Amino acid sequence: MAQSSQLRLQKLASYLRPHWRKSSLGIFSLLIVNTLGIYIPKLISQAIDDLEVATKFNEFLYYVLTIVIFASIMWVIRIASRILIFGVGRQVEFDIKQKIFNRLLKLEPSYFSNNTIGDLINRATSDVDNIRRLLGFAVLSISNTIFAYGLTVPVMLSINVRLSLLAISVYPIMLILVQIFSNKLRNQQLAVQEELSNMSDLIQEDMNGISLIKIYAQEENERQAFSEYNQRLLDVNLDLARTRNTLFPILVSLASLSFLILLINGSNYLETGELTVGNFVALIIYVERLVFPTALLGFTITAYQRGEVSIDRIEAILTVEPKIKDHESPLTFPQIVKGWIKSQGLTYTYPGSKTPALDNINFLIKRGETIAIVGPIGSGKSTLANILPRLLNIDIDQLFIDGYDVTQVKLEDLRRAIAYVPQESFLFSTTIKNNICYGEPLKEQKEIEFAAKQAQIHTEILNFPQKYETIVGERGITLSGGQRQRTALARALLVDAPILILDDALSSVDNQTATNILQNLSTGTQKKTVIFISHQMSAAATADRIFVMDKGKIVQVGNHAELVGESGLYQLLWNQQKLKQLLE
Repeated sequence: MAQSSQLRLQKLASYLRPHWRKSSLGIFSLLIVNTLGIYIPKLISQAIDDLEVATKFNEFLYYVLTIVIFASIMWVIRIASRILIFGVGRQVEFDIKQKIFNRLLKLEPSYFSNNTIGDLINRATSDVDNIRRLLGFAVLSISNTIFAYGLTVPVMLSINVRLSLLAISVYPIMLILVQIFSNKLRNQQLAVQEELSNMSDLIQEDMNGISLIKIYAQEENERQAFSEYNQRLLDVNLDLARTRNTLFPILVSLASLSFLILLINGSNYLETGELTVGNFVALIIYVERLVFPTALLGFTITAYQRGEVSIDRIEAILTVEPKIKDHESPLTFPQIVKGWIKSQGLTYTYPGSKTPALDNINFLIKRGETIAIVGPIGSGKSTLANILPRLLNIDIDQLFIDGYDVTQVKLEDLRRAIAYVPQESFLFSTTIKNNICYGEPLKEQKEIEFAAKQAQIHTEILNFPQKYETIVGERGITLSGGQRQRTALARALLVDAPILILDDALSSVDNQTATNILQNLSTGTQKKTVIFISHQMSAAATADRIFVMDKGKIVQVGNHAELVGESGLYQLLWNQQKLKQLLE
């Protein structure tokens, strides 16, 4: 546990390191404030003792003006210290959010399958906010407490050792209490953060699936599910509140007890003359100065416990290494990529599975060739599509583009050479134009329209009220499934990569339109290698060659005429589609 706390402190120091000048200036300002705070009670003490002897108005005015001037300077510097330290907290918040986002962009898609989006959002917002508070409020509070004790206690001892020790004798008890409660506070804060993440997940899923909820009339079930999550969050928050509301009043009471001890024992010293009235008043002020930072210690501990939990949750993102990254000495594609693809012994097994999704696959796809890949669900078609741009990681010497091992090629070069349209056609909540030119933001309107025409979506776009400036809504919700797929296809075509992968990307498009699109691709872009994964057999039949997959293997290869004439899986799939068309 001590080692973990030390590591967290090191992480906090690393967050502050880029802003050490402002942090140091803010802490130095607090030192000045506390130094002046020590001097003012001395002036008050001297004024009281002097005025007991001589009550001249000029002397009284001198003390008043001096105290007012020093108090004003304290006020100005204290404000400056808060601006500096809280400003550093905000800057660290900015830095961490930027680091989290940059790290998330580097991680492979499988990471987001294993970690819920709601939890990741909560870490990037709520947890980062906890660290900001820690580096703002807690740093200011801890620094202020250290300076208050470091400067005040020696001055108190110089006035009267025994009385000062009696007054601060309760403070070690406070530190022991804080230590006893610290682990409990940390665990309870972790529970709060986890329940908050669970609730965020539920809200996000329900907002994305609101149509489905209404279609199946599941509003009441979702309401109950949210109520359960909300109740759990309430329970852990109440547990945390009970612990805090037990600890903090005890700390405040103990801090006030020191003031009471001073009053009870100080009267004896005044009677014997061992202590002047001025010094006694100064001791009262000094003890009063220690009450607030000591009482604030509980809030500081809470901020620290929150920060510790949040550091662990954030570092879990920042320290995770991408499983798919550039080779130590990455290769660079030549300026012109031809687009021929070779596989030898390609095998891939998903983590946790014993059955390979791809099992010893071998093929050669020529430059400019259109390849259709068909097969039953779960045969490995999408796995192959995801491996080509290295969305899944494979071993070396299994897959080559233009003779280059894809595991050795720089990721940016590899993915620029491949335009990939996945099964789920994700669109951003912006205009159709911006969605199409996402990969090439500087393309001109005529080039965007040409890509849309190739994808056979141009005419429908012109029928929209704002045409290409039409907002598609979140995830393209205002478009039909076929319109979303063809918009995503236009986006891929605009990039004009030498290799185009369509992973069942025309499943919501009718057979005739899908066939027309493929024919346009084969005649208008001879230099483009097209890999078309589909269950639409009539569209697949137009390809130069067809790969038939089953159970992770390529079981048949040939064109439509060759495959339909021989008994096998392709003939079965073709006959099933024909039967389906007759029944429709």
